[in-house]
Amino acid sequence: MDTAIREDRFMSRNIPVTALQDLNLDFEAIDKGMGDEFMEILKNGSIRTVFQPIVSLKNGELLGYEALSRGPDNSVFKNPEKLFDFARMYGRLWDLEFLCRIKALGNYSKYSNPSLIFLNVDPRIIDDEKFRKGFTKDFLREFKINPENVVFEITEKNSVIDITNFKKVINNYKDQGYKIAIDDAGSGYSGLKLIADIHPHYIKLDMNLIRDIDKDGLKYALIRTFYDFCRITDIKLIAEGIETENELNSLIEIGIDYGQGYLIRRPSEELPSVSEEFAAYIKARNARKKELYLSKPGTVYVGDICRRSPVVGTKSTGADVLELFNNNPSLHGIPVVEDDKLYGLIMKEKFFAKLGTQYGFALYINRPCGILTDNRPLTVEYETTIDNVSKMAMVRLDENLYDYVVVTKNSKYLGIVTVKDLLEKMTELEVNYARHLNPLSGLPGNILIECRLNEIIGGSSPFTILYMDINNFKVYNDIYGFEKGDKVLQSFTELLKACVDSEYPNNSFIGHIGGDDFIVILESYDTEAFCSKLIESFEKSIPSHYTSEDMVKGCVTTANRHGEMETFGFIGLAIAGVSNKELTFRDVFELSEYSSKIKKKCKEMKKSCFFIV
Repeated sequence: MDTAIREDRFMSRNIPVTALQDLNLDFEAIDKGMGDEFMEILKNGSIRTVFQPIVSLKNGELLGYEALSRGPDNSVFKNPEKLFDFARMYGRLWDLEFLCRIKALGNYSKYSNPSLIFLNVDPRIIDDEKFRKGFTKDFLREFKINPENVVFEITEKNSVIDITNFKKVINNYKDQGYKIAIDDAGSGYSGLKLIADIHPHYIKLDMNLIRDIDKDGLKYALIRTFYDFCRITDIKLIAEGIETENELNSLIEIGIDYGQGYLIRRPSEELPSVSEEFAAYIKARNARKKELYLSKPGTVYVGDICRRSPVVGTKSTGADVLELFNNNPSLHGIPVVEDDKLYGLIMKEKFFAKLGTQYGFALYINRPCGILTDNRPLTVEYETTIDNVSKMAMVRLDENLYDYVVVTKNSKYLGIVTVKDLLEKMTELEVNYARHLNPLSGLPGNILIECRLNEIIGGSSPFTILYMDINNFKVYNDIYGFEKGDKVLQSFTELLKACVDSEYPNNSFIGHIGGDDFIVILESYDTEAFCSKLIESFEKSIPSHYTSEDMVKGCVTTANRHGEMETFGFIGLAIAGVSNKELTFRDVFELSEYSSKIKKKCKEMKKSCFFIV
């Protein structure tokens, strides 16, 4: 075959002439059998490129595409692994890699797309002189691709022989603007050392680690630890092979940065887009995750943590159930569902116990599974809070203690929750919430206060926000010391909680901004009586914080900010209130600006008082 014909074939597949010259194939050295077919693929450039999107698991936005190579459809080399294995065996790895790369870049360059392109690279050829020559900026310029948009995916499955030289090459590529990703992390045994040596921009988690992560606690814990490591070292994690909604939800819960897989989009020869519905789901799931992170078990619905589970129909047989359990080792229960209606639950342990009786197998294996079903499993509606579900689960008979809890929505089957799920989420919520409490008062601190303010401002319910601070508290601290000052704050906290609980047992929020500043949010406009009662209770508590001598004098004396002795009154309570009865606020910032003016008026009174607008 003459060079002109060969060039025509390559050009028709988006391969420039310069690339053909760099490839420098020995077209005469053709092996027999599979070798003939392999060399034909190289000669004709008959490699297909498909692209799979990689998206943010924070907001659903596109990060880039992984370019995947495929052999001809009617060839024994259709499977890319077989194609590359053959290339390694016959010393044609560079030729094949280069061909796949230029095909990928040629196809990618047809689209005006600023996103990243991920190219798979065998580490055994990355320091090859031909690789360096084949990836000059001049070469990329032909495709009008910026080096900063190119990510080399180095697979962990293949070992690096000369790590010292390899690191130099990698650093050279980094200096030129290329990015580096470790591919298939978790599939080999030398991955951690490779990660430490080259410090990649991205780590792609092998799909075997992602599979059933929602059911496998060990995988979940491992990836969570890996995520913490990457967050500290500023490496972004990409989860490969996401196939189920439950897997996706678990990865979002951990905080994984990016993902790809069949659930998002299958590979395609055209650059596939990500659906708006999928992006919206990602955003909604992250928003709900943030809410849950700052919530208590008494405010989180069981529907927020339930997950999908394989089900069987009422006509399924014992054999169907057995096959499902055998094919899903992590499955411990199967709901029986027909037309979205729950008919019962089959737990694995009890199922096998029945089959294991003397005539159990013959009796049950070919009969409808209804005779193996618990027709009264613990079933709860979506909006039942997880603290209540936990209590309901714990009062069951011992034999049912660890059975799945079935979740329904509008009386239709939705999913299941395990006792383990409940306990883990309860603990997680309690720990997370406790982290944002003021250590002195035990009340919600600024992060929780801001979340509640955003929620109440964005809603339609009536509200009154009461800002409270203690007058002359700094003077009290100067005279009596910080230890007694802390006791004043703790005493006021208990008094405030008791007052709120007696007047507004529901729809109320108490927060400790810091120091002697507190906040109460009430879903009501009728708050004057409450403020009067609170001030009256506070005034009655004042004598317990002063010496009898000071109480007789009716004042205290200490140096002011100028060093001069000055007489001050006792502590008092100032309450500034803002409601949405006649005012509206766009955000917390606007609310704070307005309320600061009201607080200033209260402080000018120099005694216990309240002022509400």
